[in-house]
Amino acid sequence: MTAPAVKLDEKDHAILLLIQENSKLTANQIAKKINIPLTTVFAKIKRLEDHGIIKQYRAILDPQKLNLGTTAFILASVSYSKNDEPQITQRDVAEEIAQLPEVQEVHIITGNWDLLVKLRAENVEAIGKFVVDKLRRIKGLDKTLTCMVFETIKESTSLHQQLKQDYSHS
Repeated sequence: MTAPAVKLDEKDHAILLLIQENSKLTANQIAKKINIPLTTVFAKIKRLEDHGIIKQYRAILDPQKLNLGTTAFILASVSYSKNDEPQITQRDVAEEIAQLPEVQEVHIITGNWDLLVKLRAENVEAIGKFVVDKLRRIKGLDKTLTCMVFETIKESTSLHQQLKQDYSHS
């Protein structure tokens, strides 16, 4: 069950937009940019953190410069347990996949496939080795379909556009 939505005002949205653009901004810099008192910025950020709206602060690394420039999305199908075997669920398989260090994202999805996995590696061979030697050995995994990424046009963790739309309607 999800928690009830927290009511955010225009200044909360402005703070969130600034932090998403650059989480290294100081509270003083934020206060100056949106013209509110420094103590208000501290209080609003603390409230946003306490309500879990701001989950973490992190650096976004360039995978190309770290020799992890090959991206793949893998669709996976779960083989559900037979009557005489312990029950294996989508969530069990997803949680096991999520423990693998190469994996960036694991999603439980609808449709003909059960899971969507995103990973990065050095090259296509490393992706293949991961699929054959690690992924396909997970109990309960039935089949996979690997989709190699040729080029990434957009990749973002920002909710920037949605926040802009939300507070323009306030």
